[in-house]
Amino acid sequence: MKNVLIVGATSAIAIACARQWAAAGARFFLVARNGERLQQVAADLTARGAQFAACHQLDIDHLDEHAAMLTRCATELGTMDIVLIAPGTLPDQQACQNDPAVAVREFNTNAVSVIALLTPIANALEAQKTGALAVISSVAGDRGRPSNYLYGSAKAALSAFLEGLRARLFKAGVHVVTIKPGFVATPMTAGLPLPGPLVATADKVAQDIVKAISKKKNVLYTPWFWWGIMAIIRNVPQFLFKRASL
Repeated sequence: MKNVLIVGATSAIAIACARQWAAAGARFFLVARNGERLQQVAADLTARGAQFAACHQLDIDHLDEHAAMLTRCATELGTMDIVLIAPGTLPDQQACQNDPAVAVREFNTNAVSVIALLTPIANALEAQKTGALAVISSVAGDRGRPSNYLYGSAKAALSAFLEGLRARLFKAGVHVVTIKPGFVATPMTAGLPLPGPLVATADKVAQDIVKAISKKKNVLYTPWFWWGIMAIIRNVPQFLFKRASL
């Protein structure tokens, strides 16, 4: 029986992961911004076999509320066996270009606030000397593309932070997994003109995440073919890349 903390627990990918752990009788501490939706997720997980599902409403951008959430999590769960960090937004690049306040807000939500939360979580995991920390980044962080470079730069910062954190926590017996999904069919991407053959379901991505945590994978590209796609994109020479409309 695993004790699982999920932040961003109402996201489609997080729910799909949680359902797999619930089937094995996991205990959950669920955190998200929408309290009503959070209660629905908890009830669903309990019906699917979860032994326990406590809810905590939190906007991750409210940094001064992180400590209280983690204190309550420690009371409810005790040891954290798995931590999944899944909050985020998909900003409008044009709006970010037009308004510096929007750009800063979106960067904070996708990078700064997540890093702020990861810091005390990492300290707690390091102290308990066990556990797995999985954080959803994105393939968008592998290279700055004109269509979404604000989002991409936030995910690049997060991925770099996780790489250093992984090396630090490895020495304490804690494993860190950086999750880099490609296009995923979720409410966040609904209505976007995504290339059908490259779009995965949340269930497929969740299967990959659960397996990656179990196998202590360092970086997960999901679905698998995104590793090859991003290897090509990363190696396009800059004089050609800046002429592309990606």
